[in-house]
Amino acid sequence: MENETQHILTLTNREHLSISGINDVDAFNEQEIIAICDTGELIIKGELLHIEELSVDSKILTVTGKISSLAYNEKLTQSSLIKRLFGG
Repeated sequence: MENETQHILTLTNREHLSISGINDVDAFNEQEIIAICDTGELIIKGELLHIEELSVDSKILTVTGKISSLAYNEKLTQSSLIKRLFGG
């Protein structure tokens, strides 16, 4: 756990989301963004979502749009990742 970056979310007027502690973005479109943090996936849902900034070095993700929900999935294990990739 000591290698984990502090994970902070700031949501302003449901239109501007800034998140620290993001390692990568797995998938995105205008309705959903799947961000990867140390503890698993963060699923951001809404309308007209746009990634303003993604910095892997500073682990910052900034999203604009009409944000309707934020949800976490548990940390993926290697076997669950393989199942997702190959439909198993």
